[in-house]
Amino acid sequence: MLPTYLALAAAIGLEVIGTTALQASDSFTRPLPTVIMAVSYLASFYLLSLALRVIPIGIAYAIWSAMGIVLISLIGYFVFKQSLDAPAVIGIGLIVVGVVIVNVFSRSVGSH
Repeated sequence: MLPTYLALAAAIGLEVIGTTALQASDSFTRPLPTVIMAVSYLASFYLLSLALRVIPIGIAYAIWSAMGIVLISLIGYFVFKQSLDAPAVIGIGLIVVGVVIVNVFSRSVGSH
């Protein structure tokens, strides 16, 4: 199960890199960030597909998207100086709580 979660973690990291590069690409007008975005997204989806061999798609996607939201929000704040208001922070917190509940209490995570 550990290699599966390592693939998922790498997929999340690459998705975050790709989304950060998407912001930096300035609507695809800057070639290097655009290439980084495309390669990162392709590699991310490949690694996600490996994780889907073991983890049900709904669970894997919940983890992938939730962690991506949290990490991109942090990058947006620290790198791109984008702020979040209280409702946005609360909503992101609820997403994290939801993923924790699924991973800790659901039998779906290890039953594929």
